[in-house]
Amino acid sequence: MERVVLLVDDQRDILKLLRVTLESLKNTDLKIFEAPSGEEALLESSRHKIDLLITDYLLPGMTGVELMHKIRARHPEAKIILITGMTERKAREQMINAGALAIFDKPIPMADFLDAVERGLGFVPTIFPPEKLDEKTEARHARLSDLLTNFRQDFNAHAVFLINDRGLIQARAGSLHDSSMEVSLISALMGIHHASLKAAKHNHQETLDSYHIFSGGDNDLIFIPVNPLYALLVAGPNLATEEHILETVNGAVALRKDVEGALKSMGVTGELHSISPKTTPLPRDITAASAKSRTQTDELRATAIPAPEMEALLKEATDKKVPATSSTDDFWNQAAEQHGKKPTSSKVLSLEQAREMGLLDEGKK
Repeated sequence: MERVVLLVDDQRDILKLLRVTLESLKNTDLKIFEAPSGEEALLESSRHKIDLLITDYLLPGMTGVELMHKIRARHPEAKIILITGMTERKAREQMINAGALAIFDKPIPMADFLDAVERGLGFVPTIFPPEKLDEKTEARHARLSDLLTNFRQDFNAHAVFLINDRGLIQARAGSLHDSSMEVSLISALMGIHHASLKAAKHNHQETLDSYHIFSGGDNDLIFIPVNPLYALLVAGPNLATEEHILETVNGAVALRKDVEGALKSMGVTGELHSISPKTTPLPRDITAASAKSRTQTDELRATAIPAPEMEALLKEATDKKVPATSSTDDFWNQAAEQHGKKPTSSKVLSLEQAREMGLLDEGKK
């Protein structure tokens, strides 16, 4: 089924980038239109049914939010993605309250952008594929949701999420203040999660025991890995203030233990050694171990079968009769006696003597 996307930005480079990015989607039937201003975008919307509007916030003549409302008046089912370089809180609040599908700051994170596009148009997501829920999964969600809901109520949090290592929310209670930033935020936190696993591995930790705190902004965030496969995200006001931080962290650690226990009871495990294999300790008796290693090496050498070429060379070397001389001088003395000549000095052999003994190849130049 064909989907119509309208791109609106007064910068041609941005329009070109967005078009090329959308055209990279496979197995999709997209028809893409472009407009450099809100007025021209409205003209395009009068000609075509718009399924997805992707617009900059700052436009000539009107804002992206104003354009969004006008487009939705004509096409109520249209999804909206806003792009902005604005950092002013008032403008951001306006975008959040407008009800856009997603809001992206410049520079645009393209993987998250494509995911939002595919979710908005009903395509299969590129990086966060949907999961089919069976009865066991549904039961797990119900049990975990109770734990998350209780914690949210106790700590007056806006949202508590259980996220898997692919960035999918497996259980949730509440929602973020800016739900349109959910995909981008979780994607960034997954990078922190994987970095935590690597740090734990290099630190030779038996268990994954860490947490990450982000204070201020729209929410205070507490991000705490449960195991290599899952992590918890807690978002809300005043969670990381000086008077509340210890209580929040202790509560989050207790929640982690409860969630980990619930997952294990349902056969969901994610032990740290799956990414950080334990190293076998060296034997206490290093000398004995080294001797054993050398013995094993000698046995391997004794039983090794040489390659055909090597076997032939060894046989050839065995068949040759090499004079059993004890030194270089003995060799030269024996060579001289065989030709009826003895060197005038045990250490010197003249060119003439060597020629008479037939030691020189006169045919070579």
